[in-house]
Amino acid sequence: MKRNLYTIIGLCALTVMLGACHKDKQTTPSDPNTGETFSVTGDQVGRPGIATVFIAAADKDNFNATIPSMMNAAYGAKIQTQLTALNPGYTTNLLGLSAAQFTGVLATDVLNVSTTGTTTYYDGTNVLTGRKLTDDVIDVSLILIFGGPTNAANPTLTSDHVDANDKAFLTAFPYEAAPW
Repeated sequence: MKRNLYTIIGLCALTVMLGACHKDKQTTPSDPNTGETFSVTGDQVGRPGIATVFIAAADKDNFNATIPSMMNAAYGAKIQTQLTALNPGYTTNLLGLSAAQFTGVLATDVLNVSTTGTTTYYDGTNVLTGRKLTDDVIDVSLILIFGGPTNAANPTLTSDHVDANDKAFLTAFPYEAAPW
């Protein structure tokens, strides 16, 4: 059983690494309401890992060129299929969302931002109200996918065990640490 778990974790890590190596492609989508076109290069990455884990390689360029309000209609069924394939025992998650409800959240790859409250990916109370650089978005995503309604299901799959950035964040813009 433990060996199978390591195999699953290894495959997930490989998927993330291969997704990160995906060649950026410039496309020109258009707004269905106005017909206005605009350029998109690379991943939208409103929430890290969504396209990497839930969108097939053949669909990534189209997904990244899709207007967020159209993503659920275009990719919701595929995302829900992938969600239930990754976690066949999925019932609800820590937020009380069914697979269909959680798919709606996942399918719209945008980062919501609260302008009046706490800004956080998830702090135990506030959910997807923004993101601080120190927020552990991968652990939160794993908890919501594998943790079940109380975060007690699949405990070995709810953390990547990377608890901090490898370099300190800056205290002034651009805030991100310099690359190695």
